[in-house]
Amino acid sequence: MRHHELIKFAIIGGSMMILDMAIFYSLSLTILETKPVIAKVISGVLATIVSYILNREWAFKNRGGRETHHEAFLFFAISGVGVVLQAAPLFVANNLFDIRSSVDVTKLVIIDFILGYIIGNLLQMAFRFWALRRFAFPESDLAAAVDASVLRPDDDREGLARPKDGRTQDELADEELGHT
Repeated sequence: MRHHELIKFAIIGGSMMILDMAIFYSLSLTILETKPVIAKVISGVLATIVSYILNREWAFKNRGGRETHHEAFLFFAISGVGVVLQAAPLFVANNLFDIRSSVDVTKLVIIDFILGYIIGNLLQMAFRFWALRRFAFPESDLAAAVDASVLRPDDDREGLARPKDGRTQDELADEELGHT
C-alpha cells in the first residue's frame, strides 16, 4: 500500500469514527436511550456509507480492476460484518449483563464508549483490514492498476511516452495533484 493511500485511509477512518460517535450519542442519549445497539448499528451504517464514498473517490481513486458495483458490494458486505462486530460488545453488555439498569448516565456513557469505540473498533478494524485487503481490494488488482499506469518506452506516440491507458505524463501529474 502506498503511503499516501494509508494516510488518506487513516484520515477517513478517524473522521468516520467522529461521525459515528456523534450520531450514536445523539441517538442513544435521546430517542434510542433504551436501545443502544440499534443506535450503534444506525450510526455504523451511516458512517460506512460516507466512508465508502470518501475511500472510493479520494483514498483509492487510482486503484482499478473491479467494476464499481462489485467493489461496492464487497465493501458494504465486509463493512456490514464490521458493524455487527463493533456492536457485539454493546449487545453482550446490555442483553446478557443488563448494565443499563444498574449505572448512572455518566458511567453509562463511559461504558458505551469503551465497549463500542475501543473494544468494538478493535474487533471490526482487525476483521475489515484482513477482509478488505483479501477480497475487496486484493493485491492483484493493485498490481494491474500499477502496471497500467507505468510508462512504456515502446508506447511512444508523437514523441511522448504514454502509459498503457493512453494518458500523457502531464495528465497523470494533474490527476495525482487532483487537478482533473
